Amino acid sequence: MIPSVSTIRQDVVHHFCGVFFDIDDTFTTKGKIPSAAFDALWRLKNSGIKLVPITGRPAGWCDHIARMWPVDGVVGENGAFYFWMDENEGKLSKRFLDPEEVRRTKRHQLDVIREQILASVPGAAVSSDQPYRETDLAIDFTEDVPTLEWKDIEKICRIFEQHGAQYKISSIHVNGWFGRYDKLSMTKQFVQERWNMDLDTVKNRFVFCGDSPNDEPMFAYFPYSAGVRNVLLCADHMIHLPAFIADSDGGQGFAEIADVILQCRGR
Repeated sequence: MIPSVSTIRQDVVHHFCGVFFDIDDTFTTKGKIPSAAFDALWRLKNSGIKLVPITGRPAGWCDHIARMWPVDGVVGENGAFYFWMDENEGKLSKRFLDPEEVRRTKRHQLDVIREQILASVPGAAVSSDQPYRETDLAIDFTEDVPTLEWKDIEKICRIFEQHGAQYKISSIHVNGWFGRYDKLSMTKQFVQERWNMDLDTVKNRFVFCGDSPNDEPMFAYFPYSAGVRNVLLCADHMIHLPAFIADSDGGQGFAEIADVILQCRGR
């Protein structure tokens, strides 16, 4: 039984300085951002909490998020880059792990994998947000297609694996890429480069919120990881579950987690 987020001790919450969070089915509910979740984001921001979405969504989306949301930056495409708004110049800045020529070569390799998956897994499709991606291949298994069976999702994963690619399963896509990075490795890099902090020594001052297997590295790493309730739908396919869990799904669960943090901080 995973303890409720409401059981996190007040003296611990008082020392939290930041929240990292997944987007799909963590900050959103059925593809939409509930007003409670976006309001919670602003309330966290106004209380002085650092905020960084850690997502598998594409560079094109992350451009918008970094510009328009009340966040300190965003890690995208499962750790391939982070974007942030320069506070002094008011302009968007981007930090990719791979230079452009390397990304171009990897894109050609992913094109081969794409064709094999589409030919081998009936019902699978390239994600609708693929045109906005810089580094990975996202295969849709439920967002805009009829939901595939788990055996088909596993077949997609095996094809990525056969080509030497990394992959992660989100609540909607299987994302594949070439490179030894993930959400956690780029989060560490973001914290070091943007805030001059060693995350290994301060990780107990941050909360991570997530909902699916691609959040497992974050769940395993952060002592105060929190899952929204729908993470339990994937529990049978996961090794590392969150330390705490909300009573609600998706964006409402995110708002619940935010409320616990804000109430304990007296905001």
